[in-house]
Amino acid sequence: MSLAIVYTRAQVGIDAPLVSVEVHLSGGLPGLFIVGLPEAAVKESKDRVRGAILNSQFEFPSRRITINLAPADLPKEGGRFDLPIALGILAASGQINRERLGQYEFLGELALGGEVRGVRGVLPAALACHAAKRTLLVPGDNVAEAQLVGGVKVLGAVHLLEVCRQLATGAALQPPASQPRAPLGSLLERDLSDVRGQHHAKRALEIAAAGGHNLLLIGPPGTGKTMLASRLPGIMPPLTEAEALETAAIASISAQGLDLKQWGVRPFRAPHHTASGVALVGGGGQPRPGEISLAHHGVLFLDELPEYDRRVLEVLREPLESGRITISRAARQADFPARFQLVAAMNPCPCGYLGDAERRCACGQEQVRRYRARVSGPLIDRIDLHIEVPRLAHRVLRGDVAEESSATVRARVCAARDRQLQRAGKANSALGTREIERYCALSESDHRLLEQALERLGLSPRAYHRILKVARTIADLAGGDGIKTPHLTEAISYRALDRSRMH
Repeated sequence: MSLAIVYTRAQVGIDAPLVSVEVHLSGGLPGLFIVGLPEAAVKESKDRVRGAILNSQFEFPSRRITINLAPADLPKEGGRFDLPIALGILAASGQINRERLGQYEFLGELALGGEVRGVRGVLPAALACHAAKRTLLVPGDNVAEAQLVGGVKVLGAVHLLEVCRQLATGAALQPPASQPRAPLGSLLERDLSDVRGQHHAKRALEIAAAGGHNLLLIGPPGTGKTMLASRLPGIMPPLTEAEALETAAIASISAQGLDLKQWGVRPFRAPHHTASGVALVGGGGQPRPGEISLAHHGVLFLDELPEYDRRVLEVLREPLESGRITISRAARQADFPARFQLVAAMNPCPCGYLGDAERRCACGQEQVRRYRARVSGPLIDRIDLHIEVPRLAHRVLRGDVAEESSATVRARVCAARDRQLQRAGKANSALGTREIERYCALSESDHRLLEQALERLGLSPRAYHRILKVARTIADLAGGDGIKTPHLTEAISYRALDRSRMH
C-alpha cells in the first residue's frame, strides 16, 4: 500500500492541534502536491524535503505524490512539517518501517543536507503530545524546551538519517540527557534594597504584589519610578508549575522564542511609548501574542504613560478586566491569556516638575489638565494604587541606612497571598462583586468614611470596589481577619491622581 500517515502538531495561538500528514503515492506524471491549507513556507517544503531525502542517500519517488495535511480547514504554517512530510514519503515508498510511525509525533525543519533544524512553539506541542501519550521527536536544539513538560517522552535528532535509522531498524535513539531546571523564580537580579528611601512607594509596591493590584507611579524625572517598577517581579509570589508552563508556552510561540534562563521567572515587559495597539495586544496575519500576553503572570510596565497614543491605551481596558485577549481575523481567531499586572509611570505635568521642591514648574494649569487628560478616566479607574514618588534629599541617596531586601518583602507578600488563596481561592484583585461583599465587609462608621471619600473625590463604583480590595490586601498583610479603619484610610490614600484632579 502506497499510503503512510505521520502525526505532527500545528500552532494556533498557544494551542497545538494534532495534524495527520497523509502521504499517497500513485501513478501519473511525477510531482509533489500539498493540500490542506498550507501557507507559503509549507508549500516550499517540497524543495527542502526533496533535497534532504536525496542528500541523505535515499531515493525520491518518481511518482505522483499527494500530501494531505488534515484537518483540511486548519491553516498550516512554518517549516515544522518538513520532517513528518519527509518521513511520510519514505514510509509510503517502503524505504522505512511505517508500523512504528503511530507511536510518535514529529516536529522539525529540514536543511537541504538533511539536518534537522529547530522550530518555534515546541512547548505547546510537548504539552499536547504528553496528553496524547505519544513520544515526541524534535530537533536537538528544542529538546531542553520540550523537557520542561514533566513526564513527556522526548527524543532529539540532528539529522534525518538518525530518525530513519530508528524507524527502519528499531534501534532506538538515545533519549537526551535531562536538562537540570533552575528552581522556579530563581533568577532575581534586581533587588528592592537597591532603591534608597521611597518607603511610601515601596509600601505600595508590597501591597500591589500581595494582592495583584495595578499601580501608577507619579513623580518628577529621575526619582526612581522605573527602578521601583522593575523590582516588582522579585517580590511577587513564585509561579506555580502550571503558571510557569503557561508563561513559557506564550514565549515559545513569540517572535523572540523561549529563553530557558527565564524559566519560572515572572516576566517583566516594558514596551516603548511609540508601540502600536497591535504590538500591545498582538495580531498580524498569523496572530502572534503581544506585550500584554508576553507579560502573562508578570508585569507590564508602561513608562511615560501620557505619551502613549490614547487609542493604544484604550485597548488595555478589556484585558485588564478579563485577563484574556481574542484576536479575530477573517479566516481565523486566536485566543491568548493576558492576566498581567499593570504598572505605569508618569510625570505630574509636561515639564515634569509640578510640585517639585527644587525645580519650578513651567506649565500652565490648562497644559497640566490636557496632559493628564491623555489618560482616560476609565483606564485610571482600573488602576488600584496611585502613588506619588517625590525627589529625595541627598542624604537619603548616600545609603547610610540598610534597606529591606526583596526576599524579606517577598516573605510577607507570600504570607498575605496564602491567606487570600485559603479564603477565596484567588488574589484579592480578582474578587467579584459578590465576593467583595462577602470578604470586604466594613463597619457602619467605615461605610460613612468611605462614602465621604467617594463624594469628595468623585469616584466611580469601580474605584469604590477597588478601594475595598486594596483595603482587604492591607488587612491581609497585617494578618487581620477583617478590614479595620486604618486599613481603609490607607487604601483611600492611594488615589493620588483622583485627589489631584479635585484641585
